[in-house]
Amino acid sequence: MKTKKRLGIWMDHSNAHLIEYNNEDYKVKIIKFNNKGLDNQEGLQHSESLLHNKENQNIKTYYKELIGVIKDFDEIVLFGPTNAKTELHNLIREDHKYDKLKIETKSAEKMSFTEEHDFIADYFKKLLNYDNPYYK
Repeated sequence: MKTKKRLGIWMDHSNAHLIEYNNEDYKVKIIKFNNKGLDNQEGLQHSESLLHNKENQNIKTYYKELIGVIKDFDEIVLFGPTNAKTELHNLIREDHKYDKLKIETKSAEKMSFTEEHDFIADYFKKLLNYDNPYYK
């Protein structure tokens, strides 16, 4: 039986901490939202619509980068203080090639890396206790 790959992602609209869960250690990767072109004064002179479109393009790029990493995992928990986790979850669910992916969202506040690790460990330990073949 293949070992399931598990990933926890603490995220908001500015960055994501991707933490791979396994029994030995944690692998952490940080992906930052690219707000290039949104914070300069020149952009403020353009229409609000143009700025909104640029921001939407940057958010889509941010989510696509996250989805590019997610595709290699079997079970994922998205957690964080904003609705970014729900937006990403909805984008993933729109693509049917991820139908077999087990993914869940949880609300969480801003956390230190240690707290994020503990959150992921607790989440997957609880999940593994219920991952019984007779339960399904």
